[in-house]
Amino acid sequence: MRYFMKSTISSKGQVTVPVEVREKLGLVPGTVVTFQILDEGALMKKGGAGSHPVDRLYGTLKLKRPVDELLDEMRGPRPKKRNS
Repeated sequence: MRYFMKSTISSKGQVTVPVEVREKLGLVPGTVVTFQILDEGALMKKGGAGSHPVDRLYGTLKLKRPVDELLDEMRGPRPKKRNS
């Protein structure tokens, strides 16, 4: 079954996705969408390869020491705070 809904592009190039579409596809703020240009128009799809490579690796690195300790080792210790 096909649904046709209408929206308008803003002066900033933004478009509001109708609530029925957002609910049906589970589109929430931050959801990545991709666009494909076709002869008959454009196709918007949920998901895709839009995530940043760092996002895909986040949380996979297992460290034996705290990150602050490793950073101090790489760039030197942080300056000591002065007492007022």
